[in-house]
Amino acid sequence: MSRALLIVVSGPAGSGKTTLCARLTEAYPQSIRRVITCTTRAPRIGETDGADYHFMTRASFEQQVAAGVFLEHAQVHGNLYGPRAADVAAQLGAGFDALLNVDVQGASTIRAKGAADPRLAASLVTVFIRVGDRTELRRRLTGRGTDPVDEIDRRVAAAEEELRHAGSYQHLIESGSREADFAALQSIYLAEKARRP
Repeated sequence: MSRALLIVVSGPAGSGKTTLCARLTEAYPQSIRRVITCTTRAPRIGETDGADYHFMTRASFEQQVAAGVFLEHAQVHGNLYGPRAADVAAQLGAGFDALLNVDVQGASTIRAKGAADPRLAASLVTVFIRVGDRTELRRRLTGRGTDPVDEIDRRVAAAEEELRHAGSYQHLIESGSREADFAALQSIYLAEKARRP
């Protein structure tokens, strides 16, 4: 059996990373499991606790930070996010590839931990999804219909900073259509599985 991978996917809000991660797990249900991230943000319409995120209060999140529960954690757009280290370890220990959708801060923390942990480094695959056109990014965010204009403005501004980190990732997907983006992510996944005994 090939080595279990920890696949870290990042990209600005509106890059489609959540949809791509969902499609990858649907395409490979026997081998990939998405690690559900904890967050202090409120659920969006249609989101379910324990399926989309583990929704929690800021106080509860901060208690878990103090207890060293998270693999990484960060504040993004005013809310706290982080995957539990035990959830990641459980996936990898069971032989499943673990898929994480994290921001650039989180990915940086995980890479730093990988530099100090050869087992983590051997399993780590990092992918950045870049939307190069600011107008297209705004169109995607507006099209979601979930955020007010001031939030969209903040996310577009944050995307410019996030794009500066794209070169830190092993793989870069230049976002186009949903199908093209999924084909690129799938190709990366299959190539990484093939090269790791």
